[in-house]
Amino acid sequence: MASSYDYDDGSLESRHGRPPSAGQGGASTDLGYDPNFVPDSVKTFVVHLYRHIREKNVYEIHQMYEGSFQRLSDRMFRDNPWPSVEAIAPYVDNDHVFCLLYREMWFRHVYARLSPTGRQRVESWDNYCSLFGVVLHGVVNMQLPNQWLWDMVDEFVYQFQSYCQYRAKLKNKTEEELQLLQQYDQAWNVYGVLNYLQALVEKSAITEILEREKEGLEQFTATDGYDYEGGTSNVLKMLGYYSMIGLLRVHCLLGDYHTGLKCLAAIDISQQGVYNVVIGSHISTIYHYGFANLMLRRYVEAIREFNKILLYILKYKQYHQKSPQYDQILKKNEQMYALLAICLCLCPQINLVEENVNSQLRDKYNEKMTKMLRYDDEAYAVYDELFTYACPKFITPSAPVLEEPLTNYNQDAYRLQLKLFLYEVKQQQLLSGVRSFLKLYSTISIGKLAAYMEVDEPTLRTILMTYKHKMHAVDSDGKVIPNADLDFYISEDIVHVVESKPIKHYGDYFLRQVLKFEEMISELERIKLD
Repeated sequence: MASSYDYDDGSLESRHGRPPSAGQGGASTDLGYDPNFVPDSVKTFVVHLYRHIREKNVYEIHQMYEGSFQRLSDRMFRDNPWPSVEAIAPYVDNDHVFCLLYREMWFRHVYARLSPTGRQRVESWDNYCSLFGVVLHGVVNMQLPNQWLWDMVDEFVYQFQSYCQYRAKLKNKTEEELQLLQQYDQAWNVYGVLNYLQALVEKSAITEILEREKEGLEQFTATDGYDYEGGTSNVLKMLGYYSMIGLLRVHCLLGDYHTGLKCLAAIDISQQGVYNVVIGSHISTIYHYGFANLMLRRYVEAIREFNKILLYILKYKQYHQKSPQYDQILKKNEQMYALLAICLCLCPQINLVEENVNSQLRDKYNEKMTKMLRYDDEAYAVYDELFTYACPKFITPSAPVLEEPLTNYNQDAYRLQLKLFLYEVKQQQLLSGVRSFLKLYSTISIGKLAAYMEVDEPTLRTILMTYKHKMHAVDSDGKVIPNADLDFYISEDIVHVVESKPIKHYGDYFLRQVLKFEEMISELERIKLD
């Protein structure tokens, strides 16, 4: 049943669209690379970026971070790292905080385009410790773009995930790499990662800020977290906000879904929020939120949120084609369609899915969804395939045992989560039969239903109780919520079926048609007639 699955295949590295591996020492493959040589264009870049940061010019910082840095990387540093921080420091007054920010981008570039060595992975951890230490314990008066602050938290969690995979593959490690793992056994320690994220949440007081906003005492969402008066820094506040999403992601990687959703509780997913502003943050939030709800059997909530984000991507993805995150947006989009297909097969609630999203879903997975509803061996193979494709890349956070024989254990956490998921699917095998019969009747006797299902009456009662249990879940407030599109109760050996009828939104239909006609008219107006 287990699919062939490799965490390096289309998972971690593809996040950055990495070229074929540059080898173990990828960060310095070109013998002509001199870390101390600073080209004029790089001097100009760091000098201007430093000046804009000092002047708190968020717009210009964003342009340089999103535009100039990417263009210079494409043109000059496709196969090599940027110049070392020691080389550029004299051009920025040896400013400690700027040098930490530059090194954060330096390491991110190495991860994205090259292949970081074990030592570089450890050095990147040290740099994050120093950077977050300054934010937590120093006086930071910068204003940085939300995109950069999101990328910091996102990359921090990604590099932790990547390091866990790296050290879990012991078979082909050199003696030097094994010694490094032993020497720096606290690098990317799971408690250290969680502590930094939690400390940023607490020190920023972001939970209290969001509470005060609900009472109308704070302007946070309206200003996207920025201070337009220029009085206070947005750095700690926004790192705290994004760290809540980072904590959700880490706990999903560990398989602790309850705790992950608790960490996100302060952010109201049903409303527009600052997490919507940066598309990477928006997609990561809903992907992990939806996946956690799927694993906790809160299928309706997962379907509702996947539907909203997939509709959003469908409408707006063309505006992000030039973004460095575009490939990642498309990949997460495909994964969320796979997760939506799983949810709808375990809990048929097609009325929750918007017409355009449903059309895309049927184009991609109609055949597989038909197989999944059969609950035979072929169905389990499809569930296995889609889960493997769409799940987060689970990690084993404990340090490796460096004793012979050395083995790879990077897939252990994934195999455990897959096993638990397929066990849940198998438990629902008989339920699909019950549901198909109940949809045909408004009332039916226990005896008749048992005869149709070819089981005795006590077994049928057990199946019906299981259906009740599996089609309800406990939400984050501890309330029992229904998942099914139909319910039933038994009175005097008669099963009474209550089917929930979807509310027909006629207004939505007409609005969609109006928008389609407006698009057609604008297209026709653009055509120049000969």
